[in-house]
Amino acid sequence: MLFGLGEPGPARDRLLVGKLPGSLPAGTYRLEGPVDGAEASLAWLLGSYRFTRYRAAVPAGAAGAALPGLVAPEGVDADAVARIAAAVAMGRDLVNTPANDLGPAEIEAAARTLAEKHGASLTVVSGDALAKDFPLVHAVGAASPRGPRLIDLAWGDPAAPRVILVGKGVAFDTGGLDIKPSAGMLLMKKDMGGAAAALAAADMVMGAGLRLRLRVLIPAVENSISGAAFRPGDVIRSRAGLTVEIGNTDAEGRLILADALALADAEKPDLLIDFATLTGAARVALGPDLPAFFTEDEDLAGAVTAAGRAVADPVWRLPLHAPYAGLLDSKVADLNNAPGGPFAGAITAALFLRRFAPGTTAHVHFDLYGWNPSTKPGRPEGGEVQTARLVHALLAARYPAA
Repeated sequence: MLFGLGEPGPARDRLLVGKLPGSLPAGTYRLEGPVDGAEASLAWLLGSYRFTRYRAAVPAGAAGAALPGLVAPEGVDADAVARIAAAVAMGRDLVNTPANDLGPAEIEAAARTLAEKHGASLTVVSGDALAKDFPLVHAVGAASPRGPRLIDLAWGDPAAPRVILVGKGVAFDTGGLDIKPSAGMLLMKKDMGGAAAALAAADMVMGAGLRLRLRVLIPAVENSISGAAFRPGDVIRSRAGLTVEIGNTDAEGRLILADALALADAEKPDLLIDFATLTGAARVALGPDLPAFFTEDEDLAGAVTAAGRAVADPVWRLPLHAPYAGLLDSKVADLNNAPGGPFAGAITAALFLRRFAPGTTAHVHFDLYGWNPSTKPGRPEGGEVQTARLVHALLAARYPAA
């Protein structure tokens, strides 16, 4: 078979080989020609992903019944490539699963399965303890019969450099009392895409045996509507002690992340990374394929950009423009979670989060979409764990396995 890769240059899709699993007849293939064997193999595996949980089995011999296989190119660490692809598939499955089958408890179960796989510890805070220690998480999840929780996974040598990943785990977002229109709710099963990305990155890190102390924090909630729902105008004291006026109940992601970031900041980690499907403003600015990231650390910003470029998991830095912090002012509390006005929504959200991790300079916030709107090579339409492979590459460069 002949397959054209296109002209070299920045416009070439580096995951183009990922188109082949859906284009070739069933069989076993090997690659020849001027390709990066590891990248092409990963693209092939990423393009082989199918979400079939809710579909009847394909009859034997029917189109799509079997996908072609690939022989690992010579010199490629096939196990490492397969681990990355499996972690991405796990994260995609989580995002693709509808909310009736994936609530906070099921997010916890996924984290528990991952902990058991890698010999990590897992603790969960919920109920009255959640109200006391993580009041913003409790408030956001109070309206749902599916109780909120703070999931805490730890792995690795306690004496090694400490890295904390925080993932937004909103299993479904109605918008709360500031309810979304129906069109705005259609994809809200993906509002836990940050948690999926954090778990996928953690799976890659632990599978590779990197020399670090990993902690993964996931505030998992459903933002629902009932008599117990938090309201616009409420003032809630956060774990960090800062009071937050609720300007909009549909800006719930930053609230649950705030409590998790305060917990992370208290540990004084060497690196803190949070993942969240946080703002439509980031999508308006950069589109669905290019997550925004924010950090005050210039060296870290360069390393994040380079890691994304190296593994074809691109991102774009937006500024933490300090003067915009005034847009978060409240007349009755320390800050407002969603000030009025149409400007700089992604930046003000990132500035809000920074207030809850003031002691950690090496902090990266990813504002991602978590979804492929249409199929592209290696990226089937549906859930996507954007930035997970980037973070694995970044950490592998900093804390390589022994």
